[in-house]
Amino acid sequence: MLIKVIGGHGGKAPGFRTTSYLVDGKLLIDAGSVAEGLPVDEQKQIDNILISHPHLDHISDLAFLCDNCFGLKDKPFEVYSNKITRNAIKNHIMNNVIWPDFSVIPSKEKPTINFNVIQSEQLLTLGEYEIMPVQVNHPCKGYGFIVSKDDSSVIFTQDTAATSRIWEVAKSFKNLKAIFTEVSFPNELQAVADMSLHHTSNTLKAEIPKMPADIPIFVGHLKPGYQTTLYQEIQDIGCSRISLLGSDNSNYVV
Repeated sequence: MLIKVIGGHGGKAPGFRTTSYLVDGKLLIDAGSVAEGLPVDEQKQIDNILISHPHLDHISDLAFLCDNCFGLKDKPFEVYSNKITRNAIKNHIMNNVIWPDFSVIPSKEKPTINFNVIQSEQLLTLGEYEIMPVQVNHPCKGYGFIVSKDDSSVIFTQDTAATSRIWEVAKSFKNLKAIFTEVSFPNELQAVADMSLHHTSNTLKAEIPKMPADIPIFVGHLKPGYQTTLYQEIQDIGCSRISLLGSDNSNYVV
């Protein structure tokens, strides 16, 4: 699998994009920056979109992705999420007030986007990919995803505080190649991290022993204003498995 980190940060600023991971040019995981980070011709190639939860930094570019591509595709973007996320997008964004309802544009028969509700720990097959959604410790019953293709599986826990179940489920996969997870706040803001259900480097350090062993860990969702501090604090964990997603528009082959 080729994983393109279109955006891997926990906020927007010049040079920083919010969460969007693209697998093999056609499977999108979260839509925080896909419209600003890909040419329209590449946006049109996306078939399926997994949305972890309805926070704005993970869904905002669904609006612009649809606006860029409506009428240009012969099939809709198929979006997969839990029910809370589906309802939030339809009721609060694509509601014909904040943004047009692209689930009926250009027409009900040929929409630009179609929403599908999935359940935690119920396997989803999308073409050559198998997706295992697992609820993690984040608001709105957010999901992490274990994405498998051929002989490779990758874990994505874009937003989560300390959690357990996804690591338990992941250990049943024998072909794990990478873990994409997060640290959002510096240690001095532990109370904020706890309130918002995100990691600091201290809580990530405590989380690593629960993860499948010997798998590379890619840490993103860094808040732009704290990136320099986060670099140092994550380095201080002293774990050789960790790589930092400090630069967006980067590619990884697993």
